[in-house]
Amino acid sequence: MRRIGVFGGTFDPPHVGHLALAEWAREALSLDRVIFVPAARPPHKRGKRMSAAEDRVAMTRLAVRGNRAFAVSTIEVRRTGPSYTVDTLRALARAHPRAQLWLLMGEDSLREFHTWHAPERILALARLAVAGRPGARAPRSVGRAARGRVVALRNPGLQIASSAIRARVRAGRSVRYLVPDAVARYAAAHRLYARSR
Repeated sequence: MRRIGVFGGTFDPPHVGHLALAEWAREALSLDRVIFVPAARPPHKRGKRMSAAEDRVAMTRLAVRGNRAFAVSTIEVRRTGPSYTVDTLRALARAHPRAQLWLLMGEDSLREFHTWHAPERILALARLAVAGRPGARAPRSVGRAARGRVVALRNPGLQIASSAIRARVRAGRSVRYLVPDAVARYAAAHRLYARSR
């Protein structure tokens, strides 16, 4: 049975913290593949400004280039309406019927998991691989339905945030070693995080 990690996010921009976590999860869980899924319109980020989906997909493709275990799916950006994780997992389960799915998320997301759309169905479709975040409190309880379906990755904490990277670009500061060089070049060429935006 193939083991596939599903890593969703806005990836605005994708950074080395994303890549390090995906690689850690790949090795820790013996994943055959990690699929990065840039979100179109995440329900929890309504009203927040984001780069265009095609730019975030392009940057994510540049970020994962060179790692044969990593892939990018446009399943959510092609879908109309909000990007619900349960719909993505259903589609991936249909596309990979003999695979075991692992949903990668941070401790902060696990704390809010009960508020997600159809959390019980998500747990039926995939196991949760939870990454530690520097300074994040571990959830006290994940609920009865999640017991046995949640694995802590025990990854090293890298305190890198896409919002901080965007702020550095706006301030004219270097983002070298925070994002892959190809991502930095793409963002600069398309003026994604320039002050005028």
